[in-house]
Amino acid sequence: MQVEKLVEIINSDFYTGVPDSQLKPLCNYLMNTYGIDPKHHVIAANEGNCTALAAGYHLATGRVPVVYMQNSGEGNIINPAASLLNDKVYAIPAVFVIGWRGEPGIHDEPQHIYQGEVTVKLLEDMDIKSFIISRDTADEEVTAAMEEFRGLLSAGKNVAFVIRKGALTYDGKVKYENHNTMVREEIISHIVKASGEDPVISTTGKASRELFEIRETLGQSHKYDFLTVGSMGHASSIALGIAVNKPKSRIWCVDGDGAALMHMGAMAVIGANKPRNLIHIVINNGAHETVGGMPTVAGQIDFAAAAKACGYPNAVCVDSFEGLDAQLEEAKKRQELCLIEVLCSIGAREDLGRPTTTALENKRNFMGHLKTL
Repeated sequence: MQVEKLVEIINSDFYTGVPDSQLKPLCNYLMNTYGIDPKHHVIAANEGNCTALAAGYHLATGRVPVVYMQNSGEGNIINPAASLLNDKVYAIPAVFVIGWRGEPGIHDEPQHIYQGEVTVKLLEDMDIKSFIISRDTADEEVTAAMEEFRGLLSAGKNVAFVIRKGALTYDGKVKYENHNTMVREEIISHIVKASGEDPVISTTGKASRELFEIRETLGQSHKYDFLTVGSMGHASSIALGIAVNKPKSRIWCVDGDGAALMHMGAMAVIGANKPRNLIHIVINNGAHETVGGMPTVAGQIDFAAAAKACGYPNAVCVDSFEGLDAQLEEAKKRQELCLIEVLCSIGAREDLGRPTTTALENKRNFMGHLKTL
């Protein structure tokens, strides 16, 4: 289905969401049509954030907003959908557009498997009527579904279009880039060299894939790394939990800007607890690059200043490998909570692989390493 037709059928002038690879045609269309415009299109920090923003739009205009997301974001919308939007509370209508990762019968990465199994059931449990769009779904079927949805929306209910892999198409192109020069895989290589045999917790997406491949290339064990393949935004909290319970070991967290923004309160908790053995590195390319390169607001955020405001005693920003190497060594000497923001380009090599070990193998090997520390 052409994404322009879906947008025409839904007939809304406000979209907010968190980008998803299966919704890339929609995301690219919105970027080409609106860019980032608070009146029409906002890429928010997390899906609950989007849902609340959509509620504000409806309260101000009386019109129906659209919230788009990967199905992994359903967990983030449960609270606002159930306790704010629901017709037993404020009866605020919204159309959700949800990319269906991990659909049963379709091969996908392990973090998507269970989420895919419960995607439609979670919507049913939240009293959100859904319609599934496939590659072969006719425009007329979507039009008929939207006509039914309009009656539900007018009653203050929420509805959802669940988008199967390859169901949406868009001929327009968008080029996502920034002016930074450092490449993320090289940045992670420098971190691996500095960290030695210390535990490393890496964020979801390409960062963990690159970390895995770097270990393979160097012939090093994967036992040093916990790859946070799902749970976007929670790698730093995992690292905090480990750091507190392994106080004699230096713990490294390799984070991303989109992930750090998604649950930014984690920085306040880390700063309040001040684990002396935690080095928190935020690789900032200002983009949701793993799912297509759509922008985050991180290009306008000073993570080092935010970390200091949250109580981190040490926080710096670097934009060169010389600066990165110097700060990695300084962080190792300080034995005090540190944050290093690293300004990064957008992009990864085309042949980037995926971990060849299972999530359970990763956990067991990592826990075995932690026991020796």
